[in-house]
Amino acid sequence: MDIALTLVAIALAIVLILRFKVDPVISLIISSVFLGLSAGVGAADTVAAITTGFGEIMGEVGLLIGFGVLIGSLLQATGTFRALVEVIARRVGRKLPYAMAAALSAVFPSIYVDVQVVLASPMARQAAPVVDRRKGLPWLAGAIGIGIFAGYVFVVPGLAAVAISGQLKLPLGEYLIFGAPIGVATALLTTFLFRLLLQTRFWDERTDVDPNEEEHPDNPGHAAYLARGEIGHESTGSSADADLDDPDAVPERALRLPLLLRLTPILVPLVLIAFGAFMDLFDASNGAIAFVGDANIALFVGLLIAFVIGRSTLGSDGTEQALSGGFRTTGEILLITGIGGSLGAVITETGLDTTLEGLFSADAGAPVLVTVLLAWFIAALLHFAIGSVSVGAITASGIIGPVVASTGVSPVVVALAIASGAMFALHVNSNFFWMFKSLLGLSTKGALKTLTLATSLGAVVSLPMVLLVSLVA
Repeated sequence: MDIALTLVAIALAIVLILRFKVDPVISLIISSVFLGLSAGVGAADTVAAITTGFGEIMGEVGLLIGFGVLIGSLLQATGTFRALVEVIARRVGRKLPYAMAAALSAVFPSIYVDVQVVLASPMARQAAPVVDRRKGLPWLAGAIGIGIFAGYVFVVPGLAAVAISGQLKLPLGEYLIFGAPIGVATALLTTFLFRLLLQTRFWDERTDVDPNEEEHPDNPGHAAYLARGEIGHESTGSSADADLDDPDAVPERALRLPLLLRLTPILVPLVLIAFGAFMDLFDASNGAIAFVGDANIALFVGLLIAFVIGRSTLGSDGTEQALSGGFRTTGEILLITGIGGSLGAVITETGLDTTLEGLFSADAGAPVLVTVLLAWFIAALLHFAIGSVSVGAITASGIIGPVVASTGVSPVVVALAIASGAMFALHVNSNFFWMFKSLLGLSTKGALKTLTLATSLGAVVSLPMVLLVSLVA
């Protein structure tokens, strides 16, 4: 009965979000209350589970999300990411799709996905004829799509990666060790396979490219995206925030700084987290290493570096403007993440973990495969239905989290399986889809052939890598 009620609660959230356009936060709270009351948890215990679940997930990821978003805001304001994109374009030539996919998945996850596509799209349209006169645009579009979302779900400090880790109470350093290689490998391999597909008659410029989309303000999907700015649909910042990266708005002092120096707020935390994780893995850690390798401390160090760079180049007012945009975005992200934790806590109170324990332990040798496939499928289904990678991943983590301990499967494997499935088939119910379509000058059919297909292919490509991790984790 608890399984059926949980499925009904999830379906209720999906219907509220899709059919009635109810905000994901409100929808998930309604589903949590429904599940608690209908499953016999009781009114008082349901409220306690909702508040406790929210508090627990905030304790796990609250600071991480806040620090990561603020770092991204400051780096965006100093023009760091635009400069990186320009350097990549100058140095790689026809291999630009691979370079863009690698950079977006490995370096850019600290900033909002909508800002990433705003930065990458103009370069893709300009460089497309150089990369390939007829197939350059779709190849670059596919590379951008998979690069952005492989980083978002697999690479710390991608917001979905941080949220999944927090939901499953997984050390961020451990997720980084396994997730980062999978994320980059997924982006590059998917870009290669997508290129092979484009060598067929799959792409048709007559129907897949819309030249009128250059004047995209009239596009209803794009207009809705900018107006709504929903975290539930990957918009983690307002459209005004993106203007901070306008090269005309970036002070000359910031542009004169070496690019490597401007990237230190990202690079230093990653090095510290990875160092701490490796030392712990080899039983060589101590108090000092554990302190500097803690993800919260490492990202705070990165924030301090970004703040110093911002104050020295943007001045007090510019730095405050960048931080203000980051604070607004942080609130949206924290709320939806915390509510995902609330749903997970209510599911735990229903006793679902006990019910499902036998499912994963009934057949020796099968639990790893069953658990990975189940985690992948639930995340893929939720994302496909809701239209949000983040909400799909967070909700799947809340559903599966309570039963992870009973499966005997490493939590990092389950987390990576959720991340893999959450990428599957980003399509027309996502506001990001319409922004992507408009900025790259594609028809709806062309966006389906690039973004939807690339993310679907990436979800499938990454699944065997997750199974390989299960052999060593």
